[in-house]
Amino acid sequence: MTCSLIISTYNRPDALAVCLESVRNLAVYPDEVIVGDDGSTEETRMVVERFQKDFPVTLKYIWQPDLGFRLAMIRNKCIAAAVGDYIIQIDGDIFLHPMFVADHLRNARPGHFLKGGRVQLDSCRSKQICESGKIPWIHFLSSGIEAKRPNALRFSNLAVYLAPRYRKNRDNVLGCNMSFYKKDLVAVNGYDEDFSGWGGEDLDISFRLRNAGVGKRYLKFCALAYHLWHREAPMDRSSANHAMAYSHRDKSLIRCEHGLDQYSV
Repeated sequence: MTCSLIISTYNRPDALAVCLESVRNLAVYPDEVIVGDDGSTEETRMVVERFQKDFPVTLKYIWQPDLGFRLAMIRNKCIAAAVGDYIIQIDGDIFLHPMFVADHLRNARPGHFLKGGRVQLDSCRSKQICESGKIPWIHFLSSGIEAKRPNALRFSNLAVYLAPRYRKNRDNVLGCNMSFYKKDLVAVNGYDEDFSGWGGEDLDISFRLRNAGVGKRYLKFCALAYHLWHREAPMDRSSANHAMAYSHRDKSLIRCEHGLDQYSV
């Protein structure tokens, strides 16, 4: 099974450099990495070009103009460009445990998508990491953890047991740590680009996948990821976006109208 790792980013070149460095340190590599850029300035492109010179796998870069928060669109463009049978999706403001990709692939099952979590680092530790560009070892007792400390624990065998059982009926998903079979994303037409502004697009795609009969598996104690602090994005569209996602769930919607098929998958 081939695998593509998609990284979404917007004007966080220092964080993206840390993220890509953590990919370089993975024990198991994806077959390719695709950076999807929702309109960053030239500095982000320069970071990607620097890593492309000696990256261990193919590193692609897809950019779109900055016309507001269009995460659904840039993710669709990356999914369309992906060659992998399996898609792992993260954000460019996290860095990865060396076993991150291995854990996703170990827990992947046909007819399911995976939802993982993250450790949230505080502003001071995040600044230190971004300035140094070095990947620290973060564990349960590490300083600088702002929230989600238990997410720094890794027990791979327990994780396999918990995957189909833990929080089985919870709606919440986290787009910065998810994975899917590409054919399942094609079946629901990817992300709904009617979602604009922050929030709701990840919840919506999880609802439509489940409406299509794709189950959710929860990654607890594996696929560890560490979130670099930033100020909260404007959330003025959050309530409307979440209301639309729940409406799609209740209507048993599977395929969105404005989605992945625009990009000739």
